Amino acid sequence: MNLDFTPIIPSIPYILKGIGVTLEIAVIACVLGFILGVLLSLVKLSGIKPLKWLADFYTSVFRGTPLVLQLIIIYMGIPQMFPEIKIEPMPAAILAFSLNSAAYISEIIRGGIMAVDKGQSEAAQALGVSYASMMKDIILPQALKNIIPSLMNEFISLTKESAIVTVIGALDIMRRAYIVGGATFHYIEPLLIAGVIYYIIVLVLSYVGKLVEKRMRKGD
Repeated sequence: MNLDFTPIIPSIPYILKGIGVTLEIAVIACVLGFILGVLLSLVKLSGIKPLKWLADFYTSVFRGTPLVLQLIIIYMGIPQMFPEIKIEPMPAAILAFSLNSAAYISEIIRGGIMAVDKGQSEAAQALGVSYASMMKDIILPQALKNIIPSLMNEFISLTKESAIVTVIGALDIMRRAYIVGGATFHYIEPLLIAGVIYYIIVLVLSYVGKLVEKRMRKGD
């Protein structure tokens, strides 16, 4: 095996700059996906059947098709259908990841809500608490405490899956590694460096997730 990192060393700072792009996509997509996921989960648990069917259909579409396909459709499809709109790689990536993440997060939150003791909601209804207040102040806080590990896993998955944005030219870690490989004709070395960077990011996020989970347990 012939590996030579010498030509790659000067380009390591260039690859490291991709961390900001990777985390920007993951963080914004996770926040937007969480907001939309909460709304979807509440719709799924509501008694309004047309909205429930629509939310279930949304979830099935985004969970049943590859994320890279969704990304390319958004990046190339929107300009094709609406020529006056030009969408850049970063907004396309954030939109695709947000919509995809919302489908998964909605199921995580729905499961968390259903795991809360029904006596909580029955007691709130008996006291005359409105549905909105009950969800905001009683049910959702308890559900979120239970699903923190699952939400953290979703964020970690988003961070790793963000590597597919290289197909639309976003300058994330993976794309920069490809560029360095093309410029130096050493492809394996920059990809290995990218792999180490992703691994370290995941380790840090996993550690942060455990700290958050431990802190949440102290409140029990």
